[in-house]
Amino acid sequence: MFEGFETRKVDGAGAEIHMRIGGDGPPLLLLHGFPQTGAMWAGIAPALARRFRLFVPDLRGYGQSSTPDSKNGSAYTKRVMAQDMIAAMQGLGHQRFAVAGHDRGARVAYRMALDHPSTVTRLAVLDILPTAEVWRHMNAEEALGTYHWMFLAQPNPMPERLIGNDAVFYLDHTITSWTKSHALAPFTSEALAEYRRSFARGEYIHAACEDYRAGATEDRRLDEEDLASGRRIAAPTLALWGSHGIAAAVGDVLAAHDLGDRAHRAGLVLAGGVADHRGAAAHQRDRLVAALLQPVQHHHGQEVADVQRPRGAVIADIGGGLSLRGKRVEALEIGALVNEAAFL
Repeated sequence: MFEGFETRKVDGAGAEIHMRIGGDGPPLLLLHGFPQTGAMWAGIAPALARRFRLFVPDLRGYGQSSTPDSKNGSAYTKRVMAQDMIAAMQGLGHQRFAVAGHDRGARVAYRMALDHPSTVTRLAVLDILPTAEVWRHMNAEEALGTYHWMFLAQPNPMPERLIGNDAVFYLDHTITSWTKSHALAPFTSEALAEYRRSFARGEYIHAACEDYRAGATEDRRLDEEDLASGRRIAAPTLALWGSHGIAAAVGDVLAAHDLGDRAHRAGLVLAGGVADHRGAAAHQRDRLVAALLQPVQHHHGQEVADVQRPRGAVIADIGGGLSLRGKRVEALEIGALVNEAAFL
């Protein structure tokens, strides 16, 4: 994985961050989700590295990064995890950079954009609703599909001990339940081995639980405060989600990613190949997809004649994309280029 990339240990804001670095171009920080590591980006890193200088960390508490002591989620709030990334990138000489995140990494990314607006130049968030929105829309059906939000947030040591009894089983069960095939096939053997190796250690199980405890408390509170105050992300932002993923199942993605008075209010659903837009009729959706891809079209200097619907994008390992006249444009390439949107 990550052929030609270098690895470094970089100081965060109270944590040591394992960082993969490679490519040429403007800086782009890629943040992974639970229960993964930076290895989840290996499939598209070579393509992105042709246009960006990539920085692919393991978040604190994951992979080969350190696991700061924590109680009740205090060291794993998305604000603190975002501060790690700011410190790490500044230590590597980058005061401003683009960020793309999936799952927990997307929550770190949007918190970073809110707290550090002068730092984040562009933002892409994959397969999430804002944390407070997930809790607000929770009902019995959705709770069954996202039970880990409640389970992992239970007080220490209950979830830690239960998971620790067979951590690899829990990890495999969790990630397969989020794939269309309900199998491990979408994950490369190298990435899967890294996930298992990391998650099998007690301190990393505890860190993951602390991540979700923060999500149920401080992260939720910060989101609610931002919502009440009308605070918004200033950076150009794109939200992408799978039509069969957690974000789409939990709530109205377009409503949650409210653009307020902005001229553009749109979402792109990858897994089902369906684009939707508030107020747009169903028969206009394919046209809307092409419209949403205008920044990519202009960047490549190509005319988009047709948008072919992807088959079941697996956001977990970024297996999906859009095919433009046979040219595959990965989700994060789009995310790094789109220049009109806002994420609440």
